[in-house]
Amino acid sequence: MTERRPWGRAALWLLGLGVFFYASYGLANWLASIRAEVPVVVFDWERHVPFLGWTIIPYWSVNLFYAASLFVPATRAELDRHAARLLTAQLVAVVCFIALPLRFSFERPETTGLPGFLFDVLGGFDKPFNQAPSLHIALLVILWDLYARHVRGRIWRLALHLWFALIGLSVLSTYQHHMVDVPTGALLGLLCLWLWPEGGSSPLAARPVCERRRLVLAVAYATSSLALSGLAARGGGWWLWLFWPAVSCALVALNYALVGAAGFGKVADGTVPLATRLLLSPYTLAARLNARLWTRRAPEPCHVADGVWLGRLPSARNLTAGPFRTVVDLCAEIPLPRWGGRRIALPSLDLVPPTAATLEAAAEAIEAARRHGPVLVCCALGYARSAAAVSAWLVRTGRVADAGAAAAMIRAARPRVVLHDAG
Repeated sequence: MTERRPWGRAALWLLGLGVFFYASYGLANWLASIRAEVPVVVFDWERHVPFLGWTIIPYWSVNLFYAASLFVPATRAELDRHAARLLTAQLVAVVCFIALPLRFSFERPETTGLPGFLFDVLGGFDKPFNQAPSLHIALLVILWDLYARHVRGRIWRLALHLWFALIGLSVLSTYQHHMVDVPTGALLGLLCLWLWPEGGSSPLAARPVCERRRLVLAVAYATSSLALSGLAARGGGWWLWLFWPAVSCALVALNYALVGAAGFGKVADGTVPLATRLLLSPYTLAARLNARLWTRRAPEPCHVADGVWLGRLPSARNLTAGPFRTVVDLCAEIPLPRWGGRRIALPSLDLVPPTAATLEAAAEAIEAARRHGPVLVCCALGYARSAAAVSAWLVRTGRVADAGAAAAMIRAARPRVVLHDAG
C-alpha cells in the first residue's frame, strides 16, 4: 500500500521550526548587541563587491523555498530526515552565533521600491550580527539537495540551479554577510547532509569501538585536525581555508573512532553523495595522491586465478580500456569512478583488517561475478584489503587448501601485498 503524504506532520514541523528559528535567532542577536565589542572578519577585496539592491528578492526567496520544502517529501521518513537537517543547521549556527559572534561592517546604501521594502522588513528582526557560519547558506545547501532530487526536466533543473546559485551570491551583494560566512555556512550545510544521509543510518547512531588500531588512527587524524585549525586561527586571512581540511580530518577521525566505513558515504555501486565528496574532498585528494605514489611502480592489475584480477582502485580510463565486466571495491575512502560495467562496493576502513562478514560477502560477490566475465578486486593500493578479499575467495571456493596457500598464490601475482596487515 502506498504511503500517504504526511501533510499534517509537515505543517507541525514547519510551525515548530519557525518558532524555534525566530526565538533562537533573536536571542543570539540580542546577546551580541549587548556585548561591548563584536569582532569583524573581512577581506580587503570585499570592499569592491558591488551592492545590488534587487538581489534582496532572491535572498528573501529562500524563506519561501524553506516553507515549501517541508511539503515536498513524499514519505514520513524523508520528511523527518529533511526536518532534522534543518533543525541541526539552526542549532549549530545559533550556538556559534552566541559563542563567537561576528559583525557585518559595511554600511548598506539606501534602497527604494520593492527592494527597499524587503530590506526594511528584514531589518525588523535581522541585525548586523549572526554572521558565521551563514545560516542562510547552510539552509540553502540543504534545500538545494532536496529540490535537486525532486525537480524533473532539464529546463526546470537548470532554472533551479541558476536561481539557487543567485541566492548564494546574494548574501554578499545585499551586504548581509562577509565572505568568511559563506564557506563556513556551506560546511555546516554539508555537515547536516552527512549527519542525516539518504538511505542510511545517521552517524549519530554509531557506537564507539574498542579496536586499538582504529583508535590510534582516530587520534592521529584528530591531532591533524587540531593542528590545521590552529594554523587557520593563528594565520587568519586566507589561512582560514585550512578549516576545510581540518573539518575533513575531524570527520575521518570520527569515522575511525565511531562511525566506521559508512561515514565515508560510499553506497553499494561505489559512488559517494556529492555532499560527502565535498565535505571530505581535502582528505580524499590526499588519499588519491598517496595511493598513486605507493603504486607508481605497480599501476596495472595482476591476474590471480580464473578471471579474477587484483589491483589498485582504477580510473575510468583503466576500466574502459580493460577487460573487466565487474569491479569488487573494498575501498571506503575514495569513490569508484562511473563506468558501464557492474560495480560492487564493500567499503572497509584503510589500515584496518576487513571484518569476517565483509570478507565473506566479498568472496561470494567475486565468485558470482566471475561467471559473467573478468573481475577486478581493488582497494586504494591493491595491496591489503583487496588482497584479503581475494584470499578469502580462494579459500572459500576450495581453490587452495588454506590461507597460507592463498597468500603464496597472491604474492606470486602481486608481490607487494600485505596479507597480515590491512591498508
